[in-house]
Amino acid sequence: MLSTRPLIAILRGLRPAEAAEIGEALVAAGLLCAEVPLNSPDAPESIAILKRVHGHKLLVGAGTVLSVPEVAIVAACGAELVVSPNTNPAVIAATKAAGLLSVPGFVTPSEAFAAIDAGADALKAFPTDMVSPAALRALREVLPAHMPVLPVGGVTIEKIGEYRKAGAAGFGIGSAIYRPGRDAASVLEKARDFVEAFHGLG
Repeated sequence: MLSTRPLIAILRGLRPAEAAEIGEALVAAGLLCAEVPLNSPDAPESIAILKRVHGHKLLVGAGTVLSVPEVAIVAACGAELVVSPNTNPAVIAATKAAGLLSVPGFVTPSEAFAAIDAGADALKAFPTDMVSPAALRALREVLPAHMPVLPVGGVTIEKIGEYRKAGAAGFGIGSAIYRPGRDAASVLEKARDFVEAFHGLG
């Protein structure tokens, strides 16, 4: 499912009152995967709204999921994807047991392989300041060929070309698309720019 949705919009700070409108902007831009970090205001409610209004097109997830109880919370509100900044085998196992997609964060090869062994569906290379294109290229030499790696944290349009050449399958994009206070029209424009730039890489 992630293979057809290589870009994930990270909606940190999203409020429930704007969730439907921001989700509509992402869908219109062709960016069909989004996660609401749990340290956003009323994140479970925003996730539920995105799922209810746009779930027929948008793959809806939760980010900054740090514990097994949080997995249960986001599963109950309709999340299909669990994204974490770290590698926690218990969180990965709980995610898979709930039937959800698991994308844990890693920096080191040991974390990456621990995440794979625990059942991760994809790996989040986070932050990009610590996992450069050169580092990713070296990691791709040893990671299973089928395992997608998505750089996250400070991703800009200018960075995605080098990461794609290094083996990135997609990206998680935060403030370059959405930040609190940005209106839906701006989100649509910025999301469309990323979609066009990504697909233009071939």
